[in-house]
Amino acid sequence: MKAATVPEPPREKMFSNARLQGQHFFLSGMHAGGSGGIVGGSDTYLQSRETFRRIKELTEACGGTVDDIITLRIYLTDISDKALVGKARSEVFSGDFPCSTLVEVSRLVVDGLTVEIEAQGIIGAAHQD
Repeated sequence: MKAATVPEPPREKMFSNARLQGQHFFLSGMHAGGSGGIVGGSDTYLQSRETFRRIKELTEACGGTVDDIITLRIYLTDISDKALVGKARSEVFSGDFPCSTLVEVSRLVVDGLTVEIEAQGIIGAAHQD
């Protein structure tokens, strides 16, 4: 897997940002947090755009494309922001969108984060009929 430009790599022996098992890839929950603060501040749309950028980077590092993503799990601290996430998602995906689950949670790992997204897929899935 090639290196991806996702800030704050996971702590050693704790977890991985991405795993590749055969052609299947699994991405840990991505968000817009980093050592310089939260990309997008308190704006859920901007946080979502950054989160999807990181998902795209990691997917490509696994050898895939965003069209190979099969499923997303989206965690929001305010369910009324779902349209903002949807807007950011529509800027990344086209055609057949991934299956998706969206739930409201009380908090995320860093205060101020409003969205976190997990993704998984199969390399080459976009080209299968």
